[in-house]
Amino acid sequence: MIYLILILTVVTRFLFINSNPPSLNWDEISHGYNAFSILTSGKDEWGKIMPLIFKAYGDFKLPVYIYLTSISEFFFGINSFAVRLPSVLAGIGTIWVTYLLMVELLKDNLKFVKSYKRIALFSAFLVTIEPWTFFLGRPAFEANLALFLFILGVYFLIKFINSLKVKYLIFSTLFFSLTVWTYNSYRIFTPLFLLSLLLIYKNEFKGFFEGNKIIAKKILIFLAIFFVPMFYQLVSSSGSARYSKVAILDEGATNKIIELRKKIKAPDPIPRILSNKITYFSKEFIKNYFSHFSPKFLILEGGSNYQFSLPKNGLIYLINFPFLIIGFIYLLKLKTKESYLLLSWILLGPIASSLTREDPHVLRAITMLPIPMILTSLGVNYVIKKIKGKNRLLFIFLYVVILFLFFENYLMKYFTDYKNKYSESWQYGYLEVVSYIKENNDNYAKIIITKKYGEPHEFILFYSAFNSNWYRNDKNLNRFYQAGWYWVDGFDKYYFVNDWQIPKEGYKFIQESKRIVDCRQAKCLLVTSPKNAPADWSKIKTINFLDGSVAFELYENN
Repeated sequence: MIYLILILTVVTRFLFINSNPPSLNWDEISHGYNAFSILTSGKDEWGKIMPLIFKAYGDFKLPVYIYLTSISEFFFGINSFAVRLPSVLAGIGTIWVTYLLMVELLKDNLKFVKSYKRIALFSAFLVTIEPWTFFLGRPAFEANLALFLFILGVYFLIKFINSLKVKYLIFSTLFFSLTVWTYNSYRIFTPLFLLSLLLIYKNEFKGFFEGNKIIAKKILIFLAIFFVPMFYQLVSSSGSARYSKVAILDEGATNKIIELRKKIKAPDPIPRILSNKITYFSKEFIKNYFSHFSPKFLILEGGSNYQFSLPKNGLIYLINFPFLIIGFIYLLKLKTKESYLLLSWILLGPIASSLTREDPHVLRAITMLPIPMILTSLGVNYVIKKIKGKNRLLFIFLYVVILFLFFENYLMKYFTDYKNKYSESWQYGYLEVVSYIKENNDNYAKIIITKKYGEPHEFILFYSAFNSNWYRNDKNLNRFYQAGWYWVDGFDKYYFVNDWQIPKEGYKFIQESKRIVDCRQAKCLLVTSPKNAPADWSKIKTINFLDGSVAFELYENN
């Protein structure tokens, strides 16, 4: 049965993977080009040799996904398939390891002696079809890879607890360690979860390590090799750069604190005591934390970012929500070490995401997975055991039919409506732009491209497979740091400008770095947003989003 589930997973994860999501977004492109740069030169796009953190746009990406992508590009070339392949394979692996984990957790529990395989199979099946895991299992998300590595870590740890074989502890330590170098949320979640495991299984660990002190020292050294540099990065400027852009406490929060103080009609220092960074942070964190468990987030609307879930579509099917609640209550009543592990997972999972704005956040809360599916499986199994005779078969039949109808409806939305309506969210159109440029490159001395849709230089580099050594040493390379971001205004014959820097008429473009691009004596191509070009230039091509609206217009000077 697990193989049928895996076949379904492979088909649904690989189906139209190059074209849905409709194009690579800027994060995927950044992964892809840095991987290409590593593959061809051993350096990232900034010239750093085999870095442990990639500067990229100034968001400082973690390395594991990029290095795996370089292997993928070695075999398949620099294209969308190669960039998304590590995530897709990780998503498929997540289904398989979820099954193995649940078998290992429940097989020796007398309460599940007859049903542990059914629970494991159904947990894996739900990870295959639920919107949360389905959506995140297709694009190039390093979070999805981290999820797979984390579940592997838990699985091998339980194998170790059940067998006390050192090899399983080594594997577990390795996979847990890799998570903190794969996705930022796991830099918070993994250490917290490991602490909870030490408390849950303290007797098992104590008994083993007291008789194997040399092994204990080696494991601690191994953990230190991975975790000490990670903690050092967290407090460094590069490691904290990403969090500073999404933190609860930012300039906007400071202004809100001041406004709240003004509304408190009391003498000093009461307003300062009631409204300060600690009280504001605490309130926002608590609100963010509990929002991850709200029906609005889980079954009604999902997240607000269109790159992480279908808009106004829940992350868990409505039919499964009651069983998720039943499974949670049942888990609370079990009071076993296995139940404490699963409860720790779901309760600690939202913490990293809750430290940021834009909560609840579908991608940052990936640390909660696959527990909602496991809880649902436990709930369904509990109900099945309570129903007797023919009614049990009728319940199973009706439930499976309704569940497949939900899945079919979701697939229809994902592969048709979503792709067409939200292609702009995926920076659709850059591939078509670069294809035109490559075909007509010799016709133009300068190529000017709008920055409206974000980071055009990276799309040019990726889709043109630019030699990274040549790019880094290009005398026309113009990049600079501003407002917590690294901007590129030009390289080679390419020049990048904001929409408001495109003149209504004439041949001079002023870049953000204050340089002037002069097209009076040169044949120029302008790639711009709709109806935003000098009046005396000629339109030669239009590139549309998949909903038919205009993405780019291409002009040339007369």
